Amino acid sequence: MQHSQPAIRPADRVSDVKEYYFSTKLREIARMKAAGADVISLGIGGPDRPPHSSVISALAEEAAMPGNHSYQPYVGIPQLREAFAGWYSRIYGVTLDPDTQIQPLIGSKEGILHISLAFLNPGDGVLVPDPGYPTYSSVSNLVGAEIHTYDLTPENGWYPDFDLIERTVPLDRVKIMWLNYPHMPTGTPATLDIFRRAVDFGRKHGIVIAHDNPYSFILNREPLSILQVPGAADVAIEMNSLSKSHNMAGWRIAMLASNPQFVQWILRVKSNVDSGQFRPMMMAAVHALSLGSEWYDTLNEEYSRRRLIAEDIMKALGCTFDPAQRGLFLWGRVSDDEISGQALADRLLADRHIFITPGFIFGSQGERYVRISLCATVERLKEALDRLSK
Repeated sequence: MQHSQPAIRPADRVSDVKEYYFSTKLREIARMKAAGADVISLGIGGPDRPPHSSVISALAEEAAMPGNHSYQPYVGIPQLREAFAGWYSRIYGVTLDPDTQIQPLIGSKEGILHISLAFLNPGDGVLVPDPGYPTYSSVSNLVGAEIHTYDLTPENGWYPDFDLIERTVPLDRVKIMWLNYPHMPTGTPATLDIFRRAVDFGRKHGIVIAHDNPYSFILNREPLSILQVPGAADVAIEMNSLSKSHNMAGWRIAMLASNPQFVQWILRVKSNVDSGQFRPMMMAAVHALSLGSEWYDTLNEEYSRRRLIAEDIMKALGCTFDPAQRGLFLWGRVSDDEISGQALADRLLADRHIFITPGFIFGSQGERYVRISLCATVERLKEALDRLSK
């Protein structure tokens, strides 16, 4: 007599999150390519150029040393923390103690999880921007937090309306507010005024202001940090990354900075999740952080060329955009003749084999928008424009 096997089910949190949009879309594009289609991908913001050649040389040299392949400290090597501190001092004018105020991360996406686990109990509230990076919401769901979205609108310059948040959100249970400027996906630049208001808001309500800052070097002449606001570290955590600024996305080199207590709480989580980073990569990152302004100038010269073509693509699609945008993308509103940004993106992929990102994946405020990535060569961008003109 056979007995039926009890059903095996995943944890409830698995039902609360969906597979990442780009994960599913890339499988679809892979199938199209396998069938012979030449798909031009203007969707994902993954830099297509290598790091500086000296950074790669530093990695190779360090990797050849026999003693560099063991486990490393959870807090990262001292040289890396000191390099991050020097970077913040030189670029942002912010003084950080490398021993107590900086925590290296295996990517800032992973840092979102570490911060959330360190501060959020199930049922606690978290403020998430709409539109905004989808991982803020998915990680909040994974840790069982209650998500309160706050709308970013063109009428308010794509900045938070703190007065409206105070009137409409029960803030007594909110523990974290996610902030991200230069903003992804809208390209809205950071301002010290919005940072001051965010810090004041956090102090007033006892809310951690978690600022995600990976885009401040891309097509942006005035990199800003929320930690430039006096006393900001009392309530703010800032994450930064070498992914976009140094073409090191796959290296997973990032950091967070805050007050020593916050850093220690996050370290308690992180030290139970991973076993540190590969020492040769950390040493190469030290070299990358020492590069002068000529590195950023060269990086942005290329992105400037690409941005001009991306703007022509937006115009060819009948979209409107703000030319003051910063960062690695171009965000455009679709014409009134279009059903939605998703409809335009789907049609473009099917008919022209061009992949752009529909704005709905960043929240309801993005439904009538699309996003073009600058992480494609000038030649491929021109080819996309040529396909549209035909």
